[in-house]
Amino acid sequence: MTFNPARHYSSNGKQSPIPTSIVLILLLALSISAVCNLFVLSYAQKEQQVNLTGFFVDPEDRWKTLIPSALNELRTRHPNLNIQINYTVYPYNDARTQMLKSMANGTPIDLISLDQIWLGEFANKSYILDLTNRTNSWGGLSDWYQANLDGNVYNNKVYGIWAWTDIRSIWYWKDLLNQTGVDPNSLKTWDGYIQSAKKLSSTLEQRKISGIELVGGPGSQNEWYPFLWMLGGEILEYKPGHPTKGSYWFPAYNSTEGVKALQFFRQLIDANVKPITINFEKEFADKKYAGMLGGSWLPGNFPNLTKQDFEDRIGMIPMFPIPIEGTPTASIMGGWLLSIPETSRHKELAWELITIMLKPEILSPMLAKYGYLPTQISIGEGPYSAALRKSIPYYDELITLIPFGHARPNIPEYPQIADHVRQAIDDVYTGTKTPKEALNDAAEKSAISLGW
Repeated sequence: MTFNPARHYSSNGKQSPIPTSIVLILLLALSISAVCNLFVLSYAQKEQQVNLTGFFVDPEDRWKTLIPSALNELRTRHPNLNIQINYTVYPYNDARTQMLKSMANGTPIDLISLDQIWLGEFANKSYILDLTNRTNSWGGLSDWYQANLDGNVYNNKVYGIWAWTDIRSIWYWKDLLNQTGVDPNSLKTWDGYIQSAKKLSSTLEQRKISGIELVGGPGSQNEWYPFLWMLGGEILEYKPGHPTKGSYWFPAYNSTEGVKALQFFRQLIDANVKPITINFEKEFADKKYAGMLGGSWLPGNFPNLTKQDFEDRIGMIPMFPIPIEGTPTASIMGGWLLSIPETSRHKELAWELITIMLKPEILSPMLAKYGYLPTQISIGEGPYSAALRKSIPYYDELITLIPFGHARPNIPEYPQIADHVRQAIDDVYTGTKTPKEALNDAAEKSAISLGW
């Protein structure tokens, strides 16, 4: 039997109407209950506000472009959550120290960007989350270029996702080479590069233009590594017999290949090529050098040129000079990984946000706008490459270099090793030591840093 609030039964079983006052009281009670339910629901919704935090590295514009579109999709997936993100962007030289300090203090951080070479240090300190199980369930890494895929891993576990990259190659001013009678193809081999540097410098010196730019200072090791790799050498090798770890990494850059690669740098110095320590790309953009080895970010130093204007004026050869014809070239890749700190209070949402940021339809517009290269094959060579091809000078040529790109070691000791190699190069630049002496001395320091 269904209760009807409009009727009740008297003691003799006959129906009689319920007094109006009782009906009003019942209706009022129901209204109050409904209002209370709405208040509880509203309160619960307010309790589901989520504030994510992020620590990222300059330039800030790329994050302003990428994060809003990714965050909008995350909000759409979770309509009951009011998701906000507050993030700080640090200059490169300050970022690593600031992040390490914050994590050591237990500061809650949900998402960070890491230089590829920092990954092992953060993972070794247990500051970032092991993402292996999440990436296996996600399945997205099957789309990554192999070199970038390897850069996600430390000690056989995935601790970050390499979101975008860059590659280095030969760049030159077309008019300057034409005026001096230097064939751009001569830049492809070591001997040709040296002879072209001499001819460019001697012809252009009256105009206060140098021939070839050579990187010195903090980044010199990054320009030297490709010459080591193309000869078959390596920065480190895995070796048994470590005093405490059984087997561990050992310096290998002072090999015969390493010495030969550094001798090439010495030959450039002997050809009167002077190292420059700052503003490499700006000096080239200001036409103070006819040619250089530079990154795929170089066109960003020509903001007033269209893609076509840039290609009309600046030439690019997708390689580093090789010792002899037929030697496979090599290049170095940099770029940024996305990781989740252990101090994150919203690990699952942070992981979901990373996967959204990496979706080709979300990521590729940012890459196209700022000239970064993709780590995903579907962006690099698939349908999403069209936007990048329209905006990035020499895009197709740069993409061909990715299979020849190498990542630097991401072990915790790498920053010290890089400094040892840099010092060795400086010693050769100044003539203080021969290439063999400089690399052997550096390797002794690196071995100590690695615990041997």
